[in-house]
Amino acid sequence: MKQPRAWQRMLSGRRLDLLDPTPVDIEIEDIAHGLAFVARWNGQTRGDFAYSVAEHSLLVEQIHARIYPAGAAKWRLAALLHDAPEYVIGDMISPVKSAVGPGYGALDDRLAAAIHIRFGLPAQIPPKIKKDIKKADKVSAWLEATQIAGFTKAEADRFFGVPNHSLINGFSIKLRPPVEVRAEFTARHHHLLSHC
Repeated sequence: MKQPRAWQRMLSGRRLDLLDPTPVDIEIEDIAHGLAFVARWNGQTRGDFAYSVAEHSLLVEQIHARIYPAGAAKWRLAALLHDAPEYVIGDMISPVKSAVGPGYGALDDRLAAAIHIRFGLPAQIPPKIKKDIKKADKVSAWLEATQIAGFTKAEADRFFGVPNHSLINGFSIKLRPPVEVRAEFTARHHHLLSHC
């Protein structure tokens, strides 16, 4: 019996094997393009454009920098790339991840390790840094929930935790065309990588 195809051809021409991803098959332009077209919140956000994973990743990196202003550039890069595997596997909401089971997590981990190695990060992000990025991710989720996903503040507080208001001051989510978000994500990646 013929094996099902487990690779995807990227716009760069790379062929990414999902069962055995290698760093040489990963290009930031493919990641930026894919993430700019993947909608968070299953597309259930207000506005004329989807709120993309690329836009979310940029926000998480900014929040991470605000929480840890003396943090190393490589950990800010890790924050920017925290959802990078979703350029291939999409953004599944938590209930769907639970329904899919442990296979989703294993796939995400394989892709993340290859992405990290490709850009000079350790395959496994240290637990403390991962926790720091998750903290910024939850603040981002709270902002997104209350500004564009229709949650009340009480609901967002219950699901994502009550954010420190000094962390959220000045952050206003504006939905933009994917081409703009893709360009900013790529530029931010190049900037951070050059400082690692």
